[in-house]
Amino acid sequence: MTEKILAFLTLFLVFVTVLPLWRHEAWWVRGLDFPRLQFMVTALFILLADALLLDLSHYGSWLMAGLAFGCFSFHLGWILPYTRLFPVEVKASRIQNEENRIRIMTSNVLTPNRNYKGLLDLVAKYQPDVLVTLETDLWWQEKLSVLETDYRYTIKCPMDNLYGMHVFSKLPLEDMAIQFLVEPDVPSVHALVMLRSNIKVRIHFLHPAPPSPTENSASSERDAELLVIAKSVSDEHIPIIVAGDLNDVAWSETTRLFRKISGLLDPRIGRGMFNTFHAAYWFARWPLDHLFHSEHFTLTHIERLPYYGSDHFPMLVELMYDLPNGADQEGLEADEEDHEWAESKMEAHAVEEDDVHEPGK
Repeated sequence: MTEKILAFLTLFLVFVTVLPLWRHEAWWVRGLDFPRLQFMVTALFILLADALLLDLSHYGSWLMAGLAFGCFSFHLGWILPYTRLFPVEVKASRIQNEENRIRIMTSNVLTPNRNYKGLLDLVAKYQPDVLVTLETDLWWQEKLSVLETDYRYTIKCPMDNLYGMHVFSKLPLEDMAIQFLVEPDVPSVHALVMLRSNIKVRIHFLHPAPPSPTENSASSERDAELLVIAKSVSDEHIPIIVAGDLNDVAWSETTRLFRKISGLLDPRIGRGMFNTFHAAYWFARWPLDHLFHSEHFTLTHIERLPYYGSDHFPMLVELMYDLPNGADQEGLEADEEDHEWAESKMEAHAVEEDDVHEPGK
């Protein structure tokens, strides 16, 4: 009986490990990209159970253990870069120059959440230069309006469909635009932000809809929005930051493709997962809230902030503009197949690089 149970669990593990390799965009396939950490832990427990409970003199026992070890190794390969066992991709800042610093806080507030004071307290404590809120409607806009005394520069897009977005900035914003690139009710924000040293940084804030049975039946809309932004920034030489709740995990093929096409860096590599969703369930958390940036920046600080009632934890990332130190930082490189795959995802929704507002041009 024990052997049958372990055999069933092993075959199930193999199934959920192999299925995402199929590049099908259905939500029930792409959803399996998310729990790779949980699958890895499951594989480890199966391996331990195999060693303790099975007769290892039988070929079948070794076969099951081998399959479990293969699954463990596969998931570990995706997870390992988001641990301290892996080399960092973004250098730690060597200088502390207030003029060249930018501190960005992103927070998906969860529209029905009413603890706006909790968010205001976090803003008061951590003092971001730029606050990006997601899922903010008119109620949240009114409650957060008190910030405008200190955060004089704002971009407001209140919506009651869970895709509202607001930007509050202490730093000057220029050439701002709100766009609906892929879906008519899912906005993105694009602008230039000026550092205290007068260096201008191109920023893109995103919140594409996830693949799910209650949202989009496939990941194609999300993928197209991420990749059209990636293409838009790929040939730029100015400082760039892309951030938001991307409704995709850091270790998915789509996020990896975004990093390849854009050439942007991930400050989490070699530092941790920073799992932000779901805030209420410790056993089912994934890194959905991201910030990527160009080689112009090094990292001063990265932190997942405390819970205040949303289903997401806020994220705080502090970057330092330091091109002399950061110029040799390298991320992932795209090959011809990557470019073709990205183009096919964009073509599926008739969106192209020229559709993206490019601040400063």
